Amino acid sequence: MTDSALAARLERVRDGVADAARAAGRDPAEITTVVVTKFHPASVVAELARLGVRDVGESRMQEAVVKHDELAALGLRWHVIGQLQSNKARQARAIAAAVHSLDRPSLLRALSGPGDPLDVFVQINLTDDPGRGGVHPDALAPFVESVLAAEGLRLVGLMAVAGIDADPAREFATVRQLRDRVVLPLAPEAGALSMGMSGDWREAIAEGATHLRIGTAITGPRATAA
Repeated sequence: MTDSALAARLERVRDGVADAARAAGRDPAEITTVVVTKFHPASVVAELARLGVRDVGESRMQEAVVKHDELAALGLRWHVIGQLQSNKARQARAIAAAVHSLDRPSLLRALSGPGDPLDVFVQINLTDDPGRGGVHPDALAPFVESVLAAEGLRLVGLMAVAGIDADPAREFATVRQLRDRVVLPLAPEAGALSMGMSGDWREAIAEGATHLRIGTAITGPRATAA
């Protein structure tokens, strides 16, 4: 991957996000693009930083900690975007600006504690599979109340991943409705929506996404999964 290719992909996505925001009657400045850099080396993250990226996403804590420590001088905001094991919660609190995948009481307990507030998104399970990550919509209200009562956490909104065979526009509309109907009456400040990836970020913007999690459309194919 050449630096020029990375820059071109980043610019193409930035332009596309701005166009999609304006088409939806929104201000592009209210949308944060989190560039997903898992399986890419720290040198790619450093190049992204030189291109003006400040928000990066990682799903594997071991990889995230190494990159965070190596690139500490760059002032990046690190987002934990994948399923987080409870025994990795302390690491997440140490390096992350936000965790996008809070989805169960055990993780809530592991993440909570004294210190600066950690921004968290509650992940919604949009499938009928209870084994998938995320809170079932019927359980959202009591879980949100638990997050609001927890020490050291700041609920900022909801996160979701559209199903592979699902209509992303419909699924993202469901998340937006859950925010409006369930979350905002309990936490008016928690209106953020983390939804939209490389293949469906346009639909996410149209449904009000405030945070996009975009990987391959910017970084290109993963260098390795090792």
